[in-house]
Amino acid sequence: MEYSLPTQCISVAALLTNESGEVLLLRTHRRSDTWEMPGGNVERGEPLDKAIKREFLEETGIIIEPIGITGVYMNITKQVLTICFRAQYVSGEINVQEDEIVEAKYIKIDESNIYEYITKPQQRSRLLDAMHAKSFVPFEAWEADPSYKLINRLD
Repeated sequence: MEYSLPTQCISVAALLTNESGEVLLLRTHRRSDTWEMPGGNVERGEPLDKAIKREFLEETGIIIEPIGITGVYMNITKQVLTICFRAQYVSGEINVQEDEIVEAKYIKIDESNIYEYITKPQQRSRLLDAMHAKSFVPFEAWEADPSYKLINRLD
């Protein structure tokens, strides 16, 4: 039997809160009926922590630093594996790419009002997990050719 490369996609998303405890969420043109955490697809060969920094900046205009992984989620139908992070604010102000993003803003959100904003159950699950995470999953990015070199580690 001949081996063929997998056709799965990897994506990333991140939870960022402001000093008031509000969560930065956005609506995309493709999914304008729901709010979600900023994120997107990982490019080939791109470390996950670099991908979320790039995607977050592209979508919101804000520079973040990921501090840990809060969950890993699989959409079996679309073959998309999503890794969610919690992040710290570094710099920048909300400035969206209008061709992809309808709106981005900080929202005071919790279990009592989450259904008003997030219509997709998998998005609610990811956000609540990220909000309530008490610890993080370790993450390492390695280069393995010709020798092994640790690029980054999040604990």
